[in-house]
Amino acid sequence: MALFGSAWTGTTYIQDMDRGVMDRFLTSPTSRGALIGATLLYQALLTVVQTLIVLGIAWLAGARFDGGVPGILVLVLAAVLLTVIFGALSDAVALLTRQQTALIGISQILSFPLMFLSSAIMDTRLAPAWVADIARYNPFEWAVVAGRGALQSSPDWASVWGHLGLLAGLGIIMGVLATSAFRVYRRSV
Repeated sequence: MALFGSAWTGTTYIQDMDRGVMDRFLTSPTSRGALIGATLLYQALLTVVQTLIVLGIAWLAGARFDGGVPGILVLVLAAVLLTVIFGALSDAVALLTRQQTALIGISQILSFPLMFLSSAIMDTRLAPAWVADIARYNPFEWAVVAGRGALQSSPDWASVWGHLGLLAGLGIIMGVLATSAFRVYRRSV
């Protein structure tokens, strides 16, 4: 949910561009970082709600989370960080391309391979070695490892925090990239 939902965040910017709202924002004293931050915060809140609903349904269906509340909070944090990364990427793509079709294409080209090249669907030890190699550099895998690890009865907290750190670092980089995409957009109009 976090990956696919956030991949469409840039759609709002494209709609704002088409309606002329974006130009008004950019002529105002509004911070470009605040604009990106607002869309990412909105997506993060949606991700929290969706994740808690899925966890609630899983619990009602009989799933139990040995990591307890701390594990659930870490899982939600991993989902939020993944949302920030791909939401910022989506915003940057929208600002740079200004085209819905480009945003759709890029989000689909990235989302499906990232999901399948992780341990979310199948343990990477059962896949060819190159899948595990790619998964080590896959932010989707980082979120899966952190969330899954935190929900265990005896979490490897070093691994969990390490993967959360990678997600947070990439989230900051993507936020800066998305904010700087405003400069490119502004020069092109």
